[in-house]
Amino acid sequence: MLTAIIDYESGNLHSAHKAFERMAREVDAGEVVVTSDADVVASADRIVLPGDGAFPACMAALKGTGGLFEAMTDAVENHGRPFLGICVGMQLMASIGREYEDTEGLDWIAGEVTRITPADASLKVPHMGWNDLIIDAPHPVFDGIATGDHTYFVHSYHMAVEKPAERLAHVDYASDVTAVIGRANMIGMQFHPEKSQTTGLRMIANFLRWRP
Repeated sequence: MLTAIIDYESGNLHSAHKAFERMAREVDAGEVVVTSDADVVASADRIVLPGDGAFPACMAALKGTGGLFEAMTDAVENHGRPFLGICVGMQLMASIGREYEDTEGLDWIAGEVTRITPADASLKVPHMGWNDLIIDAPHPVFDGIATGDHTYFVHSYHMAVEKPAERLAHVDYASDVTAVIGRANMIGMQFHPEKSQTTGLRMIANFLRWRP
């Protein structure tokens, strides 16, 4: 069993790698590698796409890194490999991103990525820090997780999902902010599970055990 964390020079790869390695040992989920090798991604049993920065730059980097985009999309779309997008890696799953300029996303989850606009003007953007999850739909990734468990966010943009069933959890930031999305073999987390202590590590373990 191999889990590939995609390295396209966007994301906190060290902390993510350590967290996934730790939980893979605990649940006997095999090896975890950070890789920019398209052949490794193509052969991986699970794929993780982290992301920090702006949507257009992340999409351009992913498409411009040695066949990674093609290997990832083929593995997920055509071979049903379990996929986890983290932060901007989740946002790239949308149909379109509207950060700085309109940029096509993967279109795996219908919706658009727009700037957070809290109804309370005193709340700052970016949305940064701990917030309590509100679970909207059951999913294996939530095994042992309940509404009120908190996770760690750092972002200024969020995803507005077209199909309510594909928004699995949200948080309240003087407006609904999408926290978890998913369908079929794909899952996305707006927060950083590797920085979210017990809750985040549990969700990583659940992803590593997940059999879509």
